[in-house]
Amino acid sequence: MSDPTRTSQSTRHATGPAGAAARTPATAVAPTLRRPLAAAFRLLLSAAALAGLVLAALGTPSPAHLVASFTAQTALALALVSAWSAHRAWTGRHPVSPRVSGALLSYVSLAALLHHVLPHVLPHLLPAAPPTAFALPAAAPSATGTGALARALLLAVVPLAALADWLLLTAPRGFRLRHVWQWPAYPLLYLCFALALPAATGAPSPDLATALAAALTACLLPLIALAIDQVRPSPRLHNNRISPTGISPLK
Repeated sequence: MSDPTRTSQSTRHATGPAGAAARTPATAVAPTLRRPLAAAFRLLLSAAALAGLVLAALGTPSPAHLVASFTAQTALALALVSAWSAHRAWTGRHPVSPRVSGALLSYVSLAALLHHVLPHVLPHLLPAAPPTAFALPAAAPSATGTGALARALLLAVVPLAALADWLLLTAPRGFRLRHVWQWPAYPLLYLCFALALPAATGAPSPDLATALAAALTACLLPLIALAIDQVRPSPRLHNNRISPTGISPLK
């Protein structure tokens, strides 16, 4: 029987192609696959979210209410994670966990749906802007244009871009059933906080029907995302990849 120690020592000091192959790390054999298109798109998504937050801060009479807003909190988290995800895509590292990216997608989608859809579903309860705990604070009268642009970015552009990122630039079937029970925890806790302390968020306290509609939407969105993720086709991610031109010993 051969001695493993002697075998490893012999390959360590071997010369020629065999010795080079034995000493070559796995990272040199498998080239790093970078995704510049995904990196650029996620960087733009991060910039759009940050721009919306800046505009909202300029048009909000109380910055403390903006910080306490669900929409602002999720937009800031999405901006940071998208920037980190862009870095990972550019450097060829593994993508951000679907547990994190899926949660942020459901949160920004929740804020957008409650802003755009809920007033039409419950018109008798919400005749104008939706007085939900997830709404942005009202803009100052002198900054109505700034506030409208901030809402367009945070409640339309950013959610649609996050949805496009998920559908076009990520592999399917990354969501798990356990995520469905984890993701609604933050919106539901925030809703309880806003109902108990409505003055802290700067938004009107929602009535029971509106609160129940918001809670139901927060629980249904992860289920819908999970179902879509299981059946959606895989995007052609290989067309969005480049590898460095470094030459390894095995090339």
